[in-house]
Amino acid sequence: MSKGRILIIEDNMDNHELIRFFLERDGYDTFLAMTGPEGVQAAIKQLPDLILVDLALPIMDGWDATRAIKADPKTAHIPIVAVTARTMPIDRSRALMAGCDEYIAKPIDFGALLRVVNRLMERVNRADK
Repeated sequence: MSKGRILIIEDNMDNHELIRFFLERDGYDTFLAMTGPEGVQAAIKQLPDLILVDLALPIMDGWDATRAIKADPKTAHIPIVAVTARTMPIDRSRALMAGCDEYIAKPIDFGALLRVVNRLMERVNRADK
């Protein structure tokens, strides 16, 4: 039984595969979008339990994708975690101001990522009851 469905918005396939591996090993189902617009559409269509978004995406960056997801009433409730190589303090602030619930810097500490995902999924599961 799946612990939840997670949309990974990531344009680098190596990063996607690593993230997917750790999440699926921990019991989550995952699916991928490779650009900001694809991510926004996937969020609306698939209604995942949680979203991981890279901030440096083609076509539409992760900040704008997050704002678009949070602006739609159908997806506004979905927790979003920025997972990014953009590690300046202003990048973290911008991600949180755009609507991200958490921020994880690359290179990814997968133990920390799983702790954040599990904590947010517990919150999602409590809200569903």
